[in-house]
Amino acid sequence: MISLDQVTVSFGSFDLLKEVSFLVSQRDRVGLVGRNGAGKTTILRLFMGDMKPSDGFVSVPPNIRLGYLPQHMAYSDSTTVFHEAEKAFEEVLQLERDIHNLTVEITARTDYESDSYHKLISDLSEKSDHFGVLGGRNREAEIEQTLIGLGFERADFERATAEFSGGWRMRIELAKILLRSPDVLLLDEPTNHLDIESIQWLEDYLRDFRGAVLLISHDRTFLDRATKRTVEITLGRLADYRVPYTEFLTLRTERREQQLAAYTNQKKKIDETEKFIERFRYKATKSVQVQSRIKQLAKIERIEIDEIDGSSIHIKFPPAPHAGTILVEAEDVSKSYGSTHVLDKIAMILHRGEKVAFVGRNGEGKTTMARIIMGELDFEGTCKLGHNLKIGYYAQNQADVLDPLKTVMETIDYVAVGDIRTKIRDILGAFLFSGDDIDKKVSVLSGGERSRLALACLLMEPKNLLVLDEPTNHLDLRSKQVLKEALLKFNGALILVSHDRDFLDGLVTKIFEFRGRKVKEHPGDIFEFLNKKRLTTLREIERKDLAQKQEKKPDPKPDPKPDPKTEAKVRQEQAALENGPVIITLPDNKQKYEEKREADRIQRKIQARIAKTEERIENLENRIHLIEMFLADPESMAANAGPDPYAEYEALKLELAQAMEEWEEAHKGA
Repeated sequence: MISLDQVTVSFGSFDLLKEVSFLVSQRDRVGLVGRNGAGKTTILRLFMGDMKPSDGFVSVPPNIRLGYLPQHMAYSDSTTVFHEAEKAFEEVLQLERDIHNLTVEITARTDYESDSYHKLISDLSEKSDHFGVLGGRNREAEIEQTLIGLGFERADFERATAEFSGGWRMRIELAKILLRSPDVLLLDEPTNHLDIESIQWLEDYLRDFRGAVLLISHDRTFLDRATKRTVEITLGRLADYRVPYTEFLTLRTERREQQLAAYTNQKKKIDETEKFIERFRYKATKSVQVQSRIKQLAKIERIEIDEIDGSSIHIKFPPAPHAGTILVEAEDVSKSYGSTHVLDKIAMILHRGEKVAFVGRNGEGKTTMARIIMGELDFEGTCKLGHNLKIGYYAQNQADVLDPLKTVMETIDYVAVGDIRTKIRDILGAFLFSGDDIDKKVSVLSGGERSRLALACLLMEPKNLLVLDEPTNHLDLRSKQVLKEALLKFNGALILVSHDRDFLDGLVTKIFEFRGRKVKEHPGDIFEFLNKKRLTTLREIERKDLAQKQEKKPDPKPDPKPDPKTEAKVRQEQAALENGPVIITLPDNKQKYEEKREADRIQRKIQARIAKTEERIENLENRIHLIEMFLADPESMAANAGPDPYAEYEALKLELAQAMEEWEEAHKGA
């Protein structure tokens, strides 16, 4: 479908990509991986035509529609959420307007035999068919399903887009891209602004998506579930593996070990051959053998070992100062923003050394609670902080609030206190800031570099509680793993607000779920929690299905009990057989039984009438459709020598209306 062929991208004397080639085929699920700055976003921009290669070719056929979600984009806030999402159906909406205009014009015309009238009929038929192919009749349902899947409530549909944060606006743009059903989806960090439930919905969507997907993500679990092929960019080269990310890591290790073993064996043979040549180069008796060995050496295809970029950050948090047993104790905490009630009388306790996660849909109060603990917000209720508590806070937008006019060195020097100041350069080096990098302005740093700098600031003073709000956004997979290992070794307490399941796995031992203005505590790790949530949902569905079946199911008939009157009747019948005719007394409910039998007979008659009418309506509609197709074909009309099709068309429409009236009347009696 789309491809790169020997593409090189250079910036001055530096080659970001070096003669890279790969093809994205239909139904491909490709994950682009590599450290920050390796060139992943550049590849997406090449396909979109936003930049040109220095050399090589980018192939995107003109009939291929691309859907591109960049990391950062400008928004236009002039309408509601629903109408903004509806812009994805621009072609459908235009067709709808065209169909309406054509219908109005056809209704007003009486020149049924003219060529222009036939042209209008043909245009209407063509546009109606195209409208149906594009799913125009189902667009509102598709919009609703997609917006709800991405975390919006139905009450949000009529809210102005200007009321939403940048993360929610990114969700609207993602919804528009998905609703357009492009041939290829190009997604750059789509999970950065999604909560866990929305990520799971997106995984399911991408698995069923009919086109190709090329995505960049630093969420390992998302990559494993949404992709089947991994393309790694390292030092300007591409390595292509037809497996998801976790399998790719195993195969890459095995491949490098095989390359290393083959390289070692080849080098040994080459060294032995070179020694033989040097030893016998000038001996006439060995000249033939020497020349043969020289030719063999020239023919050897040298084995190369894949280059691996081994640069990664190194984090070690200072030992946590001693603190009290209970670090945070919240009781009856409530918080509102104007008329929006976020938290309602919640309670939680955090003990020394505990590592917990705040999870839940966006807007449920996770960040609000983190800021209450930090003392940044007013609230109702009580939130007691423990003895000698020292908190380190990484806000969700921490990387964005750094002073853009300061240099890297000035930023970290501003927060450094005491003896740690002598280790500033070492700490910056551990976060991959070395040489001239420390003199760069914050304004020119990438998102990943800003995140690393913000994390480095946390190491400037010992803490016994770290509150980290989405710390992995913009970190590459290797940096995230290093941060996770450092947090595992940290001997203080941790509150982690994150949607990254792989990052949370094995790191936290308790989940606080924020939902419906309340907080519920779940002991265990993140995947135990998620499995429990899915099971709970399934059980809820089962309970609803069971309740509906019980509503529809008639009350069970009581076990038959002997009826004295029936017994008397049986005895009389037996006596009649033995002694001759006697008078038999009928049970009291015989009349009711006869009435019920008559009602059932009438009901069966009505149902038969309804079925017959529905069959008649279906036949009439099929006949009308055939005539409409005939009327829309100028050649068929020109060759027509039979009865007037317009007269038959009008008669059938009238008969259809009468049949519909009969059907409605029959239903009234049902």
